[in-house]
Amino acid sequence: MRFFVKTLILSLVLCASTAWAEPLRVVASFSIMGDMVKNVGGEDVVVTTLVGPDGDAHVYEPTPTDAKAVSNAQLLVVNGLHFEGWMDRLVQSAGYRGEIVVVSQGVTPRQMKEEHEDAAHGEQHHDPHHHGTIDPHAWQDLANGVIYVDNLIAALVKVDPDHAEAYRRRGAAYRAQLQDTDRWVRAQIATVPAAQRRVITSHDAFGYFSAAYGVEFLAPVGWNTENEPSAKDVARLIRQIKQEKTRALFVENMSDPRLIKRIAREAGGVVGGTLYSDALAPAGQTGDSYIGMFRHNVPALTAAMAQN
Repeated sequence: MRFFVKTLILSLVLCASTAWAEPLRVVASFSIMGDMVKNVGGEDVVVTTLVGPDGDAHVYEPTPTDAKAVSNAQLLVVNGLHFEGWMDRLVQSAGYRGEIVVVSQGVTPRQMKEEHEDAAHGEQHHDPHHHGTIDPHAWQDLANGVIYVDNLIAALVKVDPDHAEAYRRRGAAYRAQLQDTDRWVRAQIATVPAAQRRVITSHDAFGYFSAAYGVEFLAPVGWNTENEPSAKDVARLIRQIKQEKTRALFVENMSDPRLIKRIAREAGGVVGGTLYSDALAPAGQTGDSYIGMFRHNVPALTAAMAQN
């Protein structure tokens, strides 16, 4: 009898220990968020990413599998700033009542311009592609990335205090890596004369990068890829490219390349490569992490801008 009791107690202890050791179940809205969670959470989390590499979160349609993942999550990580327009519906359909961290909390949002002026003709027009005035792509400034990480650390500690020290330790190391990358980006951009720092991209996803690092980005489509550019918008952009002799044209990995290729052909330019803006590359490729995204984009940008 005594042996049986001891065995039962040992079994209960082992079960409790196993339950305690299970990693925290975290759902991240898209690939950049997922990578940040993995860097801070490490072995203490298991991450499900809803919109994966090369995926376009602007036009994403959640699946029943997504709803199941969210319903089983212990923490939901979102960008906010109206980026994941489908998230509220998904949370409601999944019946999720757990913790949600909006990692952009504390970021100073960039306001999208509602009116644009055609420099050549002095024409004022309303841009139909800007639904709302807040640009959600705040992660394109690494200083904002640091804010994201701090919010993520706080959320992980709140939901899983038993691993608080590990989250803070990994978060501090990751924060330092982002700050080092920020200094590297500034040094690389500084090698290009300010007058040549102009780039054409698929959609308006680099506003925060522009403000932080001093590069002018032009795009035929606003920040939301659901919208199509008008013929007038495209013609205006082609005129500007010809006037300013901008040769740095890029396709984003989650965008249809046909429009940029058409603009390059009609403006006499060349598509310089692929940039990562809203989604990471598949695992094993350059640009498959948040830091790797900058390590890929910045050399491509500086090489192309040097030809302007």
